[in-house]
Amino acid sequence: MRVISGNAKGRTLKAVPGMSTRPTTDKVKEAIFSMIGPYFDGGQVLDLFAGTGGLGIEALSRGISKAVFIDVEKKSVDTVHANLQSTGYKDQAEVYRNDAARALKVLAKREQKFDLVFLDPPYKMKVIAELITTMEELGLLSSDVFIVAEHDAGDILPEAIGELEQQRRSEYGETAVTIYTRIS
Repeated sequence: MRVISGNAKGRTLKAVPGMSTRPTTDKVKEAIFSMIGPYFDGGQVLDLFAGTGGLGIEALSRGISKAVFIDVEKKSVDTVHANLQSTGYKDQAEVYRNDAARALKVLAKREQKFDLVFLDPPYKMKVIAELITTMEELGLLSSDVFIVAEHDAGDILPEAIGELEQQRRSEYGETAVTIYTRIS
């Protein structure tokens, strides 16, 4: 695993020890950023179910100003810290060990707004639509937000969730990526 493009291009990222995470492949990561960017002029990203932090770090490398990483697993949080250190983005990031739903409530209390959200829960958890609804209700999403959901290719997500609609869905083997944006 590595950073594909931007300021930290080529930097190697550590994997989370064990078999509990499924890192986004370079091919899927490149496809995601070609659909939503590929580069940014500031903004804030939320990497929920961060794992290695690879997606949020890629966004920082491509111009996002600030990232918030959330994961419930200590090994993942430690890996995100190590990867932020090795890529030089520690000062632009906050990392929290917390359950996703609880973390969203904390972020709402802090009046956070995100321009980009990565949702990559374990495939057995069918919580993407519910989490998007919660983020919308809590006011965590900017007016021009992109939400990138990575999920099992067999799962079909709703065409619209609140004021967000599916912009694109692509499959890469057993993985699917669904992108939502706000209905204009």
